[in-house]
Amino acid sequence: MTLPLFLEEAEQIRRELCEIRKTIHRHPEIGNREFQTSALVETYLKELGIETERMLGTAIVGTLRGAEAGPMVALRADMDALPIQENTGCDFASEVPGMMHACGHDVHTTALLGAAKLIAAHRGELKGSVRFLFQPDEEGKGGSARMIREGAMEGVEAVFGAHVDPQIPAGSVGVRYGKFYAASNSFQVTLHGKSAHGAEREKGIDALGAMCELVGLLLKLPEGLLPEKSVVTIGKMESGTVRNIIADTASIDGILRTLGPASQAFMKQAVRDAVDLICEKYGATADVYIEDTASGIVNTDPETAFVQSVAKELLGEDRTLVIPEPKMISEDFGFFVEKAGKGSFYHLGAGSIYSLHNDHFLPPEDALVIGAALHSSVAWKYLS
Repeated sequence: MTLPLFLEEAEQIRRELCEIRKTIHRHPEIGNREFQTSALVETYLKELGIETERMLGTAIVGTLRGAEAGPMVALRADMDALPIQENTGCDFASEVPGMMHACGHDVHTTALLGAAKLIAAHRGELKGSVRFLFQPDEEGKGGSARMIREGAMEGVEAVFGAHVDPQIPAGSVGVRYGKFYAASNSFQVTLHGKSAHGAEREKGIDALGAMCELVGLLLKLPEGLLPEKSVVTIGKMESGTVRNIIADTASIDGILRTLGPASQAFMKQAVRDAVDLICEKYGATADVYIEDTASGIVNTDPETAFVQSVAKELLGEDRTLVIPEPKMISEDFGFFVEKAGKGSFYHLGAGSIYSLHNDHFLPPEDALVIGAALHSSVAWKYLS
């Protein structure tokens, strides 16, 4: 089974891909409300003769079965937008006030639709099957784990996906071996003390004072505890009623970011240990809730080497880069890799001075073509 000329064929459908991207970009939708986007995806796949299944209200799973029996490989794109007012000034800017595709998910969705079209055109030569995963709510609580529970990954041998990257030149691709994206754990802590008159502090248990000390401990946790980077962020704190009453409760909301399962488990326990220490010191009690919001991405080496070789064949060695450091941002694609046991997440160059989640971020159309061609080539060659 020879590799079709997917880059050439993707270039031939550039205009079509651009129009799809513009439509999605003009109508951004928040997580779990991607109604127009999922309808567009579902209709497009059906027109290609690809069987579809709807999950979770807005998730779309497409399965393309080749002419010959063989394994199944999955490709994934996320569809949701962000609650950000767009300031790109482009002629296809968001028509929804306060909402935009500031993370490139319009590009991800379009590139995967392009890959579906390219592969479908060669289904008579395809050995095995390709599953197309169009995921909702990546920016929120994550849709991948819920899709997995609904059976989206059944029969999948390996999974691949991509994200646009403003730090990589447009027209290039970046791969990363091993730990790539951070796991994230949102957490809430409430300390319970005892109120008292502010002039008689000794008669109370100062929940606010205890929480201030706890925050200091938590923010210092990443220092020297782990051999790799970790981040503790506390973005919200609430306590007290008036200035002269000892607060009887105090609460914080935060998030942990760690690299790999071992570091994730370590930091979760470190938070609980810090809370116990403060409670013992002040005589307070605590409610602690830590949620697994994203598992992080740990690429498997054989699949990453495979993607790298395909990208070199497709684009050339000078346009295939190795990303030297992991990212501390989170991405729930890691759940798909964990389920399959094999997989790799790679980056599509966006070449922008603006970062992800910036109101000026607008990946170039080349990312549509490169993404469609690379997804197609990865799935095709893996099945061969």
